[in-house]
Amino acid sequence: MVLFTILSDLFRDHEMGGWGKAIWVVFLIFVPFLTALVYLIARGGGMRERALKEQAEQKKHFDEYIRETAGTSQVDELANLAELHDKGKLSDAEYERMKAKLLG
Repeated sequence: MVLFTILSDLFRDHEMGGWGKAIWVVFLIFVPFLTALVYLIARGGGMRERALKEQAEQKKHFDEYIRETAGTSQVDELANLAELHDKGKLSDAEYERMKAKLLG
């Protein structure tokens, strides 16, 4: 479990170059326990920061997706109907029929 966490942290880190990542991976394969211990001591503090940054970024993308896909609420639709009715674009009968349909 720790090895997978370290590997994901390695590839999440954009500041470390490819050679540095490759060296850590090689050592993780051949001397996993010692390398994991050294990694946690040397880079453990940044692991939490990178994980929190990744979570915040995922939450931001998720929130944007929800905002894009969420439909309008009944209140918004009623306000739009009332506005159209006030402007005279909907007759009283149309307004009442659509309002009843919307309110179910």
